[in-house]
Formats: sequence, C-alpha cells, structure tokens
Amino acid sequence: MAVKIRLQRRGRKKSPFYHIVIADARAPRDGRFIEKIGTYNPMTKPATIELNNERAFAWLKDGAQPTDTARAILRFKGVMYMKHLQRGVDKGALSQEQADDKLKAWMADKDAKVQARFDESAAEKKAFYEALAGKTPAKKAPPVVETVAVATETPAEDAAPAEPESETSALDAAVEAVAADPKADDAA
Repeated sequence: MAVKIRLQRRGRKKSPFYHIVIADARAPRDGRFIEKIGTYNPMTKPATIELNNERAFAWLKDGAQPTDTARAILRFKGVMYMKHLQRGVDKGALSQEQADDKLKAWMADKDAKVQARFDESAAEKKAFYEALAGKTPAKKAPPVVETVAVATETPAEDAAPAEPESETSALDAAVEAVAADPKADDAA
C-alpha cells in the first residue's frame, strides 16, 4: 500500500483551506485518510501553516511520499531538514546532539525570517488602512544636494535679476479681466 502525505481541500468556493493528511494513494483527494497532521491556510498573508512535526517526521521515516506542495510545506517547517540530519546520524556522520543543535539553530533562523515577514505584512496593512482613512503617509525628505558656488565676473549685488511672470499671476490677471467684463467672455 502506497502512503502519501498530501493536502485535502476544505473551505468554500474561492476561499481554500487545506488539511495536511496521511492517506492511501488510491483514496480520492477529499476522501478517506489515515491521519490528519496539520492545516494550511493560503489566504492569510503570509500563509498560516500548523503542522505536527513529529508525526510528519515519523511518517516520512516509515516511507510516506509527500506530494510536491506537501514537500514544500514540510521543507518550510523543517521536517525535511530533520530527516536529512537523521540520515547523517544513522550513517555515523553526526551525533544526535550535533544534529539537534543544527536543527535548533536552523529553526531559530527560520523563526526570525518568518517574524520579519509578519512584521512587514503588518506594516503594509497599517499603511493601507492609513491610506484608506485619508491620512497621508510621512514622506521621506529628499536627499540634500550640496551646491558649489561659481564665481562670476559681475558681483551679485550689481545684477538685479529680472523676475519672470509666474503662471499664477497671469492666471489671476485673466480671472480679474473676466470678472470685470463677463460679456466679453461670452462674445468670444
């Protein structure tokens, strides 16, 4: 009998939720299963995975074959790395204590990465809700560019720069002209 570790679809239409199960390969996808070892919710950001690592490792050790998606989940949760380290212990390349230390270090690093993703997601959500509420996010100050003064032959005090007419002053003049003679605008 071939045993598979696979996902069993739950949830309603367009809102998937999966159970991670151990099932006979001949059983239908959502049919009979041997044991439920976890859940997977891809609708949250980042995806929520709850898995009984010990039971998954025991089934892998007994020969259960994970599907592609189940393998990715097991890899993410460290079960495949646990199996890899255990093979090293069985062959004599590592002691059990060394394997446990490596697994703990890997898990700590992985937890830090996952926590960073949760924090990033929370920051994105906060920015999104602030944008919905109408609050403008704080803008970063533009980088300061240092300018170098270039010496010219004429001193700055002697040369009076001509002030160009701005668009707003021209617009104000046009508005005043229309306000003074509204019929002139209609005739044109």
